[in-house]
Amino acid sequence: MGQQVLLVEASTIEKMKQFYNDSLQSKLPPGAVFSAKPTNCTVTAYKSGKVLFQGARPEVEAMIWMEFAKGAVQQNKKNKTINNGDEKKRLSQLSLIGSDEVGTGDYFGPITVVASFVSKEKFQQLTELGVKDSKGMKDPEICKIAKQLIKEIPYSLLVLPNEKYNSLQTKGMNQGKMKAILHNQALLHLKKKLADTPYDGILIDQFVERNIYYRYIAGQKEKVQDENMFFHTKAESLHLSVAASSIIARYAFVKEMDKLSEAAGFEIPKGAGPHVDKAAAILIKKKGVQALNKFCKLHFANTEKAKKLL
Repeated sequence: MGQQVLLVEASTIEKMKQFYNDSLQSKLPPGAVFSAKPTNCTVTAYKSGKVLFQGARPEVEAMIWMEFAKGAVQQNKKNKTINNGDEKKRLSQLSLIGSDEVGTGDYFGPITVVASFVSKEKFQQLTELGVKDSKGMKDPEICKIAKQLIKEIPYSLLVLPNEKYNSLQTKGMNQGKMKAILHNQALLHLKKKLADTPYDGILIDQFVERNIYYRYIAGQKEKVQDENMFFHTKAESLHLSVAASSIIARYAFVKEMDKLSEAAGFEIPKGAGPHVDKAAAILIKKKGVQALNKFCKLHFANTEKAKKLL
């Protein structure tokens, strides 16, 4: 087992903690801010700013955060000359391709990723249709709007089923890299659909820093790296293309959950709380523990909690 140490700022440690959210450990060594166990590695961050990587190849995981630290410094310099508020206002007025994903925090069900194109000529029509930030919408409303929306705009949908997700995760791919690859593929598919249709740029609902995103997709045969490519958190509130992608992705996720419920013989719940643990325990009783591979993201803590309920 090897190890590598980095010294980083507190803001980077906070980003790391968010990044490793699905593999955080409850027991912490003295002085630690967090400890996480992504596949084949242990990452422990301390209040002193020291981050310890331990495992078979700790330098691989550490390299991600070395690149992030460099990117953060460069971005801070850039932000001194660019007003972020002005950029957001400008983006809201452009014809953009936008992408978003659903299902990453749900124990049951797949990850669905959608890229869609909304030209400024479509703004009024989509607003009247009810397209907006889906965070405040219930599933029935989302599904109703999505059924109309998919007839009005070009989009690309990708679904990562649980079997494939679990296989990739077991081989060492974290969820962030899976999402980056899916976003890249969805954008590629949509750009091919659009052919020569002009657009002003691409907006991704940011789930990881720009430089890490590009690092994740570096091994892909085809990569979308447009000059006007933007990454913003809460991007569904910035542009209708991301809001539309979020709605379509949620609609697809709901349909996939309905299929899983039918296969299970009872309603499969969304989320990752105690109610999900109970549902997983019922599923194990009905179909055996091996059935979980089809229905859920096995590395979530819910798996062990469900087993304990039995």
